[in-house]
Amino acid sequence: MACLLEAPLRISVLSEVTATSRHYVDRLFHPDPQKVLQGVIDMKNAVIGNNKQKANLIVLGAVPRLLYLLQQGLSSSELKTEVLGSELRTEVLGSELRTEGVVVLGSELRTECVVLLGSELRTEGAVVLRTECVVVLGSLAMGTENNIKSLVDCHIIPALLQGLVCPDLIFIEACLRCLRTVFISPVTPVQLLYTDPTVIPHLMSLLSRSPRTQDYITQIFSHCCKTPEHQTVLFNHGAIQNIAPMLISLSYKVRMQALKCFSVLAYENTQVSMTLVNVLVDGDLLSQVFVRMLQRDLPIEMQLTAAKCLTYMCRAGAIRTDDRCIVLKTLPCLVRMCSKERLLEERVEGAETLAYLMEPDVELQRIASVTDHLVAMLADYFKYPSSVSAITDIKRLDHDLKHAHELRQAAFKLYASLGSNDEDIRKKITETENMMDRIVSGLSESSIKVRLAAVRCLHSLSRSVQQLRTSFHDHAVWKPLMKLLQNAPDEVLVMASSTLCNLLLEFSPSKEPILESGVVELLCSLTQSDSPALRVNGIWALMNMAFQADQKVKGEIVRALGTEQLFRLLSDPDTNVLMKTLGLLRNLLSTRPHIDQIMSSHGKQIMQAVTLILEGEHSIEVKEQTLCILANIADGNTAKELIMTNDDILQKIKYYMGHSNAKLQLAATFCISNLIWNEEGSEADAMTGCQERQDKLRELGFVDILHKLTQALDPNLCERAKTAMQHYLA
Repeated sequence: MACLLEAPLRISVLSEVTATSRHYVDRLFHPDPQKVLQGVIDMKNAVIGNNKQKANLIVLGAVPRLLYLLQQGLSSSELKTEVLGSELRTEVLGSELRTEGVVVLGSELRTECVVLLGSELRTEGAVVLRTECVVVLGSLAMGTENNIKSLVDCHIIPALLQGLVCPDLIFIEACLRCLRTVFISPVTPVQLLYTDPTVIPHLMSLLSRSPRTQDYITQIFSHCCKTPEHQTVLFNHGAIQNIAPMLISLSYKVRMQALKCFSVLAYENTQVSMTLVNVLVDGDLLSQVFVRMLQRDLPIEMQLTAAKCLTYMCRAGAIRTDDRCIVLKTLPCLVRMCSKERLLEERVEGAETLAYLMEPDVELQRIASVTDHLVAMLADYFKYPSSVSAITDIKRLDHDLKHAHELRQAAFKLYASLGSNDEDIRKKITETENMMDRIVSGLSESSIKVRLAAVRCLHSLSRSVQQLRTSFHDHAVWKPLMKLLQNAPDEVLVMASSTLCNLLLEFSPSKEPILESGVVELLCSLTQSDSPALRVNGIWALMNMAFQADQKVKGEIVRALGTEQLFRLLSDPDTNVLMKTLGLLRNLLSTRPHIDQIMSSHGKQIMQAVTLILEGEHSIEVKEQTLCILANIADGNTAKELIMTNDDILQKIKYYMGHSNAKLQLAATFCISNLIWNEEGSEADAMTGCQERQDKLRELGFVDILHKLTQALDPNLCERAKTAMQHYLA
């Protein structure tokens, strides 16, 4: 029987809840303003902490009505008033002014007879109603993300921004508090703050009204500053000058929000950081104020955020990496944040900020690696969550599970930063308990962020010849890496393919098994990616693979890549792609049999590509690499005839021998040196061919140029020219 009654009982309860919610909404439409106000107050009390009630009210249309009341209140507050003796002249803007006991005498209202909502004619009643409406809207915004979406769809943001023009401070604070709640939600489009160009300057002007306006506005700025363009808008409207004094506010909340705002403004922004470093706050430089906030007796939140500000200013070039405030204050503070004594979320933030601080600076990496046993300390990041049997507190288990991925991600990031340059640090990392096993496991984690951080760490360690030959080989890291390359987002593919480039270097024991796994097709597909970074890595890996490879491997690369794609890459707009493609071609055209074989089948296209590059507007490095390819072709037994029969190419070589850049002169001189070198076929044929080439080159003026180059200031160029002249004399 209980089962039979369960469904009707649920429907009855639901109907009762819906009926109650409907009653709250109906009261918003009552003709008596006093009862409307009381209805709004009752609604406010009903929704506090009750997400179901909030959702019901939104579905039943409470939001549009609350916004209507809010905007109607704004209209009635725009009454233009002027006092004429004991009379109040009133001009009604908007809808008819309904009052109780109002005596209308022409266009004049006698104040003795006027009563608004049972009291004298004042705007306080309207302000109270508007304020209560905003409070209810703010409470609805504190529900689910769907609530926020509904509020945004009802255009709550423009209505609240419009409310900021009201002179009443309590109402302004209510609007700002509600805006803060809406904007901190991830589902709110932050661009809505920047749609009207008058909003930001008006918010700046409200900062000085009260500690609450400072708190709410800086929170809004912090959450809505997502791009360099946003940083520029806030900077141009005086964010630094307006927010800096808040760092010495008596209110901790205000100081903290100002600090957070500066951290967002300074992140990867040279203009903001360079300005911040010169700002004075109560006679002290802003950097000194930040350093004081690193003191151990201050709240951890403040220490961390101040350290982030100094970190971002340092990375932007406003503070030197060897400055005392970085080496002796910021770095030690961030290392402290990684210790077991800190909360898990603090350890995550501390590790990620420290990784970012020292990423480009080897000296900071060395200092950090010997500070408070940091390398060993990070191993503890992988021990969460603790074993389920050891945790009796469900909340703690849930907390550990929630932060476990973030901890591993942060640890991998910090290890990657620590080991990016120094061989001793890399060795220390790989010798940390089960480190290589943890990295290998990290490559197959469910979290994309952890996989990306793990492959970054692997990439950092792969820069070590010793690690490639030992740890990487012992743990066969190429296998999970290849699996990762099969199906991953572009950001993971970029880092994984970059790591693979290192594993394909000649001295890496992993090169052979990777070649046998059929990696060529995969790498060739990367060269067709829309992402320049993936194209670079694909061609880079092929270049490494072709270095000192046998003819079989080279042939496989040429077949898989295809001549069309190879020459398409030689005209790629990205210089890095072009350079690596030239590097691949140079490696393919090494050793005489390989040179002759490839040039016999693709010589015409290669010579055309070389001509176009030498004629184009390319960098010195690109043209040097191209001339080196010509030098390799000139070293072939039969391939060199493709140069000797091409007067256009010979003239270009001659031009570059007389170039002002010594690198180009040297590369061009190598071409001529190889062309006149005698080492082919039978002795008689060799002498005949060699003599013919030398005679032609002499006629074209190359001997005179070589003679001049023997007096060159560059020792390498001088030596190469002398060697070439000796070939002539021989």
